[in-house]
Amino acid sequence: MGLLDRGVEIKAPEQIDLMRKAGLVVGRTLELLRGHVRAGVSTGELDGIAEDHIRTSGATPSFLGYHGFPASICASVNDEVVHGIPGDRVLADGDVVSIDCGAIVDGWHGDAAITVAVGEVPADLTALMDVTEQSMWRGIAAAHLGGRVTDISHAVERHVRSQGSFGIVEDYTGHGIGSAMHQPPDVPNYGRPGKGPRLVPGLALAVEPMITLGTKETDLLEDEWTVITTDGSRAAHFEHTFTITPEGTWVLTALDGGEQQLSALGVRFGGR
Repeated sequence: MGLLDRGVEIKAPEQIDLMRKAGLVVGRTLELLRGHVRAGVSTGELDGIAEDHIRTSGATPSFLGYHGFPASICASVNDEVVHGIPGDRVLADGDVVSIDCGAIVDGWHGDAAITVAVGEVPADLTALMDVTEQSMWRGIAAAHLGGRVTDISHAVERHVRSQGSFGIVEDYTGHGIGSAMHQPPDVPNYGRPGKGPRLVPGLALAVEPMITLGTKETDLLEDEWTVITTDGSRAAHFEHTFTITPEGTWVLTALDGGEQQLSALGVRFGGR
């Protein structure tokens, strides 16, 4: 492990392999939770399922206790953008819930998020989720060795702007990840390409667009965690942790390593 410019952590291949183990725990936990999202289920119940699965998988929830956060997942419903605290809130048909999950294996982190519809939702919400998820994949696909961090940012923004009038949240960003959950560099979801640290082998990043049906502006609730849209518009959030190997791009939190999505976008898969 070493440091690049601006304090960016560079991992050895065996450390990336441990991040893959953590990433698989995260990916499997999210798929398990996706299957449990339905009307009548509380966000607290989802949190209990997540913690049990993470621990029985031999990992530690990275969110629990992080700066005092009281749960193992973030569960953000409707106009809640990110960092929603699971609890007594019961999901209802027509809701959308963003589930953000992190796990640690032998000191190395994985971090990913999905947004799931509860029952039937309006077409504009389905479009919002699709645009958000695909902007994440296009951001990851834009990354290549020798490129720069904001190549990712630009690709996310370009896709979102091409799909209609959506709000791109600017106050919260993706991030570096490795021996800590949040590390330099920030990975914004907008901006010009060609800026920021260079993309090199051993760098791992979490890409996480947060997109809304309305404003990009957000407020923080009194719990000092939950972020909401200022205009009450619905939001979606998707996230994956990835790295670039000499062979290609490897999405550490995707169960297939991202091979299907990357191949569809013409990107060489670099998993092992």
